[in-house]
Amino acid sequence: MDDVLDTLFATILDRQANPRPGSYTVKLLEAGEDEILKKVGEEAMEVILAAKGQGNERLISEVADLLYHLLVLLAARGLTLADVEAELVRRRR
Repeated sequence: MDDVLDTLFATILDRQANPRPGSYTVKLLEAGEDEILKKVGEEAMEVILAAKGQGNERLISEVADLLYHLLVLLAARGLTLADVEAELVRRRR
């Protein structure tokens, strides 16, 4: 899974550095952090609703949406997956 997340994050960073017309990622990044946070909140709620009775396929779909929006948030803040991984390693100790 790391490879998929790394590839997705690299694509998000590329869109940030080289905006493409019509890109949803570019639209989010240009809208700013408040809009990104709004989407993270919406997706988090959709994960909860899916887990409470919409089935595993829907849950997987919503978790994927949430992960994507979290990665956009990290990119907007100049943070990386490595930053998150380092925190997870720190917590394991």
